[in-house]
Amino acid sequence: MIEIRDLVRVYAMGDFEIRALDGVSISIAKGEFVAIMGPSGSGKSTLMNLLGCLDRPTSGSYVLDGVDVSRLDGNHRAEIRNSKIGFVFQSFNLLPRTTAIENVELPLLYSDNGVSSGDRVARAKEALRRVGLAGREKSTPSQLSGGQQQRVAIARALITGPPIILADEPTGNLDTRTSEEVMSIFQELNDQGETVLLITHESDIAHYAKRVIAMRDGKIVKDEAVVQVRAVAPAPAAAKATT
Repeated sequence: MIEIRDLVRVYAMGDFEIRALDGVSISIAKGEFVAIMGPSGSGKSTLMNLLGCLDRPTSGSYVLDGVDVSRLDGNHRAEIRNSKIGFVFQSFNLLPRTTAIENVELPLLYSDNGVSSGDRVARAKEALRRVGLAGREKSTPSQLSGGQQQRVAIARALITGPPIILADEPTGNLDTRTSEEVMSIFQELNDQGETVLLITHESDIAHYAKRVIAMRDGKIVKDEAVVQVRAVAPAPAAAKATT
């Protein structure tokens, strides 16, 4: 699914250059659940921007689902993002005066796939059901807890059926219990065949994944399978709808 070779990203800061990524190489297969972790300044956010086609590398190659995206222009990268990647962010990024189902529908409204209004609603309802929010379609973000808002954001990421879910610090604004519930959703999605890439600085969150890539100073310092994946018992359906 992802093949990165010798990826370098250099930023110019006046007369100085910062080498945010320094020759990173990664292979990620379809259906993997991978956590990329590291402290602030390790390069993980830069790598996330490149993986999400939000930026281009200074050198090296990035092949995503058979397409070399490392040298695509902004418009072509936007097309790849819309079709291949579902984003989940720490701050949820929901429209505050818009209902849950309308927030989930947004990626389809901005795409050129010709989905009818009825199909759009049906797909949004199904995405909300997958994350345990059936019955909360008409709720606005202010009527939802932080965990529920993040579930809406995950449903929005799923709506276009992307082959990759890229989650950037998805539990950063959540308490421990709610973080566990959100991570159980990512585990369930991965069990259903979704490829999940998780960016985090927390080792306990990283160990919900099946593979951990650790970064420091723009380089990969560890890439190994998780011996004992941290598991969470799924919450009952009723609790999912009200937590």
